[in-house]
Amino acid sequence: MKKLLLILTAFIFYLPGLHAQQKPQYTQYVFNNFLLNPAVSGIENYTDVKAGYRSQWTGLNGAPVTSYLTINAPLGSRFIEGDATSMPNVAGGDNPFSRSYNREYMAAEPHHGIGAMVVTDRAGPITTTNLDATYAYHLGISSKLNLAVGVMAGFEHVNLDISQVSLDNPDDPAIYNGHNSQWKPDVGVGLWAYSGNYYVGVSAQQLIKQNLTFGESSAYNQSQLVPHYFVTAGYKVFLSDDVALLPSVLFKYVKPAPTSFDVNLKVAFSDKIWIGGSYRHNDSYAGMAGINISSIINVGYSYDFTSSSLNTVSNGSHEIVIGILLNNRYKVRCPQRSW
Repeated sequence: MKKLLLILTAFIFYLPGLHAQQKPQYTQYVFNNFLLNPAVSGIENYTDVKAGYRSQWTGLNGAPVTSYLTINAPLGSRFIEGDATSMPNVAGGDNPFSRSYNREYMAAEPHHGIGAMVVTDRAGPITTTNLDATYAYHLGISSKLNLAVGVMAGFEHVNLDISQVSLDNPDDPAIYNGHNSQWKPDVGVGLWAYSGNYYVGVSAQQLIKQNLTFGESSAYNQSQLVPHYFVTAGYKVFLSDDVALLPSVLFKYVKPAPTSFDVNLKVAFSDKIWIGGSYRHNDSYAGMAGINISSIINVGYSYDFTSSSLNTVSNGSHEIVIGILLNNRYKVRCPQRSW
């Protein structure tokens, strides 16, 4: 019994003491902040589709594997047809990393954004799937600054595969006649302020605290789905008209774990390729790279070098993201407002 509870708790919380979080962990959220903040919905002037896959701590049996599909788009004819981001030939051309483009940057017209995401995360015998819809409203609070407010709502499905759990007692009351497949409500909110050379975001996910038990008896109700809080910010520093540094940070808080943080740095070369690195406190270092193949498709890849005590059994983590830019009428090759 105790062994089972330890196994379940370990996988539900991604091994407490290392990273006590229940939501999937990403390295390339810098490529898709929509995963963390619903206020990013509709931030660009095209329909943004991304598919991602992450294999964490490869070499460790039962380590987390995450896959997702996200889509978000703006609503409103003024935004799509008439605002500054829709202009194909602003000063500096169509390269959003140029200094001259930044000087001419204008806040987007007020508009709505919608989106949806499907995220599946498998860790040991537990698979969690989130199905969420998002909405955001983007308001220009100055000539060069937007503030977006977003919400997300949906369902979280938690499934325990008892075939992967070995027990001395097959009728163990912790799972016997229990609720091995459960649906829970999922709610989140976010704020996102953005301009031509910086952004700041605050968000919360899994706001409705839920008890999680796989047995009939409340005596084994020892786990909960708890809120996750994120604060992120980034800044664009120009080295030349076509080369920019993009430092960013992310703070994460999941009670009762201590606050953790990531520090990232991307170097973007024109609107074609970028390389970067990331440090996750007490966990890993990562290398990242991406290429904007065309105005339709882009690809990003990252590899995490584990620095925690798991480095003796882990071969690191791989993550790949493929982006598709639909209805990209002005043929931009890279994000203009979320870079």
